[in-house]
Amino acid sequence: MAAFAFLPLPVAIPAVAAAAAYVNARYHVAHDLSLLASIIPATTIVHWNIYRGRVNFFYQLESLATSKSSANRPFILFEDRAYTYAQTYDTVLRYANWLQKHRGVKKGDLVSLDFQNTDTFIFLLLALWALGAKPALINYNLVGKPLIHCVKKSTARLVFVDPTIAGNVGEDVRSELSTVSFEVVTPELEAQMLAMEPIRPPDDLRNDVGGADMAMVIYTSGTTGLPKAAFVSWAKITTVALFTAKLLGTKAGDVYYTAMPLYHSTAMFLAFCHCLSVGATFAMGRKFSTSHFWDDVRKYNANIIQYVGETCRYLLAAPPSVDPVTGENLDRKHNVRMAFGNGLRPDVWNRFKDRFGIETICEFYGATEGTFATWNVSRNEYSMGAVGRNGAIYNMILGPRCAIVDVDHDTELPRRDPKTGFCRKVPRGEVGELMFSIPAKDVHTRFQGYYGDKGATSKKVMRDVFKKGDAWFRTGDVMRWDSENRVYFSDRIGDTFRWKSENVSTAEVAHVVGSHPAVLESNVYGVELPSHEGRAGCAAVILKAQALVLSQDGTLAPTSETLKSLADHVKAGLPKYALPLFVRLVQGEALQATGTNKQQKHTLRSEGVDPAKVGKDAIFWLRDGTYQRFGPNEWRTLIAGKVKL
Repeated sequence: MAAFAFLPLPVAIPAVAAAAAYVNARYHVAHDLSLLASIIPATTIVHWNIYRGRVNFFYQLESLATSKSSANRPFILFEDRAYTYAQTYDTVLRYANWLQKHRGVKKGDLVSLDFQNTDTFIFLLLALWALGAKPALINYNLVGKPLIHCVKKSTARLVFVDPTIAGNVGEDVRSELSTVSFEVVTPELEAQMLAMEPIRPPDDLRNDVGGADMAMVIYTSGTTGLPKAAFVSWAKITTVALFTAKLLGTKAGDVYYTAMPLYHSTAMFLAFCHCLSVGATFAMGRKFSTSHFWDDVRKYNANIIQYVGETCRYLLAAPPSVDPVTGENLDRKHNVRMAFGNGLRPDVWNRFKDRFGIETICEFYGATEGTFATWNVSRNEYSMGAVGRNGAIYNMILGPRCAIVDVDHDTELPRRDPKTGFCRKVPRGEVGELMFSIPAKDVHTRFQGYYGDKGATSKKVMRDVFKKGDAWFRTGDVMRWDSENRVYFSDRIGDTFRWKSENVSTAEVAHVVGSHPAVLESNVYGVELPSHEGRAGCAAVILKAQALVLSQDGTLAPTSETLKSLADHVKAGLPKYALPLFVRLVQGEALQATGTNKQQKHTLRSEGVDPAKVGKDAIFWLRDGTYQRFGPNEWRTLIAGKVKL
């Protein structure tokens, strides 16, 4: 202020304001203060609830249901049904009474729930918590071996099944799990539950749990193999819910809509528990539907929406929503002030905001089993595409707890210095694996790992990283932290591939391919080729209808103009070593994805570009300045070593 002391007041005030604005922009002061103003009260409340024996979310439901100011406030909106906090509490007590008396569920039991998003699923979840039991949330898309694997990992002896997907529990599953009871929750069974007395289970079933104790089991997405059962503690679920509610400014009058599956942490922690933590209204779709998404948002008058993975791309690819009576374009006719989620790609970010009139994007990066997360509340183009950002205050307080380290992509491990044996942090702007520090002497306090899988748990912890005896959590994700404190996701380790002695980021290539006007969706991966070292880039794409023509064999094929334009586009946007040498045109409306709209690469990568393995999909390769058809003859030429790419 001394520099402005001798200026006239009308001049000094704008000068000080301009200086403050510069400092804020340069060092992200407001953003850091927002993060701190969110985490400090959240952790304080969590520790207070742990001390009082009230960390179980049942007590939050009970408090809201018995308070005059919130008892009659809508809590759950689903299809054409609405439940207040008081009605939900009454139903939960009835369910809990039935579970205890008729199925013998007791404190500490693990019970699996195999459900789509429904009101019944939520009632069962809360009823299990009321009894001090622990739900294990199963991906309702699973059948056969993956389903058997998940139930076995949970050690549950009782599985409640949504009648809509009861066919997924086939005889193969039942015979393999002969000691497990599968119970389809039919309307008749629900009627039995609702006929019970709403008796409150005693406190001694719940009030002795600590922050590190299990709240539930949630499975990883399974993008690289069979899902792993993540141990989710009460401290994690309550802290995340309270923190994000504070960060987004969620109030009791807000309506938060999600169509993401509740069996996954994004919808469970950051939507459902988020709403419960502050007494807001939680609206949900049974499952994601591009055609029904905005209808639901308008129906429930939601002002916060959730996305994951390619959700926003699917919504953007849909035709405009039009009122059938008036013909009015409804794309911007809603009350949404914020979209909250993870996986929104840079090539979609602004187009999604502009088309649907979304003011704020809150993008985050984290993992169900992780120990830390990054956050980016973005209202302008400055942090577009970033999964997190921070400034000087954040760096000073929390910076030492995270690091981006150099990775050897051949071994898929952080690279160690041959002299010191320790890892090396990469300079700002370079990519490396994101890692978070955890207490070396008591890892379990921050990282509970995978339930019943010590081997998988130990692989996520790396010791002696920067000094002897330290311990760090491996995210398995390659990130970039730029000079202006923005954090960008680059790839999963294993997705990055080497070609021509260079590391190629699939996310970077997918961003360029996906920004071509004819491309609806792209998924990039490396494929092994005969007589070649490393992996060549391949882009599986869905193209817009106007870029396709009907070929002689009855399949859709790109026009020659589209193929030339795509080749020119990638050559202009990528270095030569990163060019996708192959394009796989996928026949269908969407690429293979998980239930949370995260793209799958495993099958695509294993099939490669062998025309005999890709079904009806057409393969093209980059030759003579354009993409040309790659068929059996070209594959044989490649095998014979007659072509060098």
